[in-house]
Amino acid sequence: MNPPHDLRPAPRPFESWKVEIWLRIRRHFALKVVGTTAFTWLFFIGYFHLLRQPAGPVTVMPLTALDHLIPFQPQALVAYFSLWLYVGVAPGLQLTFRELVVYGLWVGALCLTGLAAFFFWPTQIPPMTLPPTDFPGFAILQGVDAAGNACPSMHVAIAIYTAIWIEHILRQAGAPMLLRLANGLWFAAIAWSTVAIKQHVVLDVVAGAVLGIVFVLPSLRWRPRPAAIPAVWSGYHEATLPAGRFGGRARRS
Repeated sequence: MNPPHDLRPAPRPFESWKVEIWLRIRRHFALKVVGTTAFTWLFFIGYFHLLRQPAGPVTVMPLTALDHLIPFQPQALVAYFSLWLYVGVAPGLQLTFRELVVYGLWVGALCLTGLAAFFFWPTQIPPMTLPPTDFPGFAILQGVDAAGNACPSMHVAIAIYTAIWIEHILRQAGAPMLLRLANGLWFAAIAWSTVAIKQHVVLDVVAGAVLGIVFVLPSLRWRPRPAAIPAVWSGYHEATLPAGRFGGRARRS
């Protein structure tokens, strides 16, 4: 007599990336939220100290032809502030505690390098006369974050580091191209906003992108070996589970 067949449906291929991403978000969620918040505040302590008390003469960054072509766009402040949401996405997608710690160490090295650049080479953007605006939050930005600590743009450095990590995870999980494109557009909006609201000049953005790439590439190479995705496919029989993404049947945690 043949054994009864399990008639419960196997997950369709296009659903597998959703399960993996949801699992990554759930793992160590509270630690990720608290850790990212604490890390951000520590960075700002050093950032604002150097902003208000530069260690030496401040270099004024030159304007390029592209800076003159980009108009002042206060509405870009929305994208500028969105970095503080965006920056939590990549650590939020780390699967294991070890991966999360190593990610944090690489980001910490990136931030310390940026702060060291501000210490040894204080910079600011040139004085600009901006059109008056009552766009919400703009007066607060100008009062808190003066146009110093300009080069490299840490906004862009952290954003491109985050973007490349998110792209790596989404691609490995088999996420649809539309989601990966949205990630790229979010990064582009953040980078554009730094110049559009006149917090940075183009050279700051280029230097920030280079700094982020210098750290993100080795961070993807020298990191813990990716763990197999546990079998947490709710509502499906274990026999229907696909092979683990890194070889072999997915394991239960």
